[in-house]
Amino acid sequence: MADSKEAQFQQDIITAMVAQGWLTGPASGYDRRTALYTEDFLGYFKDAWPERWDKFAKANPNNPDGVLVQKLVRELEQDGTLDVLRHGFKLPGVKIEACSFKPDHGMNPDTLKRYQCNRLRVVPEVSYSPHYREGEYNPRLDLVLFVNGIPTATLELKSEFKQSVENAKRQYRYDRPVKDPLTRKPEPLLTFKRGALVHFAVSQDEVAMTTQLAGKETFFLPFNLGSLDGGAGNPPAPDDSQYATGYLWQHLFQPDAWLKVLGRFLHLQKSVKEDADGNRVTKETLIFPRYHQWEVVNRLIETTRAEGPGKRYLIQHSAGSGKSNSIAWTAHQLASLYDAEGQRLFNSVIVITDRTVLDKQLQDTIYQFEHAQGVVKCITRDIGNQSKSEQLAEALAEQTRIIIVTIQTFPALFDALDKYPKLASGRYAVIADEAHSSQTGSSASKLKQILGSDAPDAEEISAEELLDAAVAARAPNERISYYAFTATPKAKTLELFGRPANPALPASGDNKPEAFHLYSMRQAIEEGFILDVLQNYTTYSTA
Repeated sequence: MADSKEAQFQQDIITAMVAQGWLTGPASGYDRRTALYTEDFLGYFKDAWPERWDKFAKANPNNPDGVLVQKLVRELEQDGTLDVLRHGFKLPGVKIEACSFKPDHGMNPDTLKRYQCNRLRVVPEVSYSPHYREGEYNPRLDLVLFVNGIPTATLELKSEFKQSVENAKRQYRYDRPVKDPLTRKPEPLLTFKRGALVHFAVSQDEVAMTTQLAGKETFFLPFNLGSLDGGAGNPPAPDDSQYATGYLWQHLFQPDAWLKVLGRFLHLQKSVKEDADGNRVTKETLIFPRYHQWEVVNRLIETTRAEGPGKRYLIQHSAGSGKSNSIAWTAHQLASLYDAEGQRLFNSVIVITDRTVLDKQLQDTIYQFEHAQGVVKCITRDIGNQSKSEQLAEALAEQTRIIIVTIQTFPALFDALDKYPKLASGRYAVIADEAHSSQTGSSASKLKQILGSDAPDAEEISAEELLDAAVAARAPNERISYYAFTATPKAKTLELFGRPANPALPASGDNKPEAFHLYSMRQAIEEGFILDVLQNYTTYSTA
């Protein structure tokens, strides 16, 4: 019974994806040895880059198809799926591209044409192991998603009638080994970096995902919308013909959206730690956005494109929401945003943060997308005879795409705009990360001086108060957009950055300003990202 329900569930997903433009096809087109859907890779390259293919075929007259696939496999094993999809690889005399991402603007018809050559394919019931032994070892995955023949995601489906998402997780942990249990040879489809980039455990009610299978140590993150009352999980399905998890294939796997995730979201985070013997070990983690991160970045970009510069956005994301990554993705995508005339929407994106970890993270993340230095400039201290304000003015004049400043340097932005009329005519996006401590002592008095009568009276000034005061002190500017990321906004912050529940009417007691996007503390607690500090709380009088 469960099998027939699961088969129906699987078929419904495939039908919906094919309606959106995915190809489907028999598992027989999959090559276990290379973990590729070979015809799609060759077909894409010949369609998108015919001159390069001719050049390659001339240089390799004996079996050019076979030679190209062999070179691709070598690159996947060396640099990994994500790097090959994003940047392709070089062979003598010819550059091989494995995927075409959507261009930032439609000014070049060739890039748009190549984008349309991508082949996205969903394949059911993939027996993937090159080490299979009939009758004893032949593991199979419910669905595998390929982009131009290269595996990008795997799915294990469970019908809620009998089983939950936990059964799908268990299946990945115990029945999908990354190495053949007998020979200990790796399974190319499931190998970290070399194989599929993300693995989804999917039931009709919930979704979880992981980017690295590691047997019973595999760690899954939720990929859920959040319940109607702000907790973990998903709202129920709208009716019997739909699934609560339909957003996965209707939104995330929509072809443009899926290609954008591969091109603009996923990134490899490297951290250096010391092991027990004092040796430095580099740990690599592939970061895939959680649902609220993916949604907020897309919504911010789409709304900014529609509304143009000069608007304010309040993003209320609890601790444990992964704000650093959300900010990095938002900054990069705002910096690559173009208007209808093919002009960059913002001359520069300014990120205000006091977290040094965010500086490095932003630089690393953006380097992976761009493969170019100088996209991010950090202004955190005076250098030589140049003050921070002068460095900031210089970076703005050079239209540096992303500028990172500390909260103390932020008021210098207004100084620079007042001092240099040419800068004042530019358009800027300001992203404020409010996860920092209060400012005390000399820096607080300096800030109060800058803010004049708008300075708060308290001894300490928090980043949030400073930002509120700096923004309130100036008339709204149609050239500056503000994106404030905060966990618990104060009333003043809501008033300045929030949007009335009904935007058609002015803000009032019945139409209070609210956050543009919310990831609640309750959801973070229920999903296990932060602890509930009130759980063991006892009042003083009770104690």
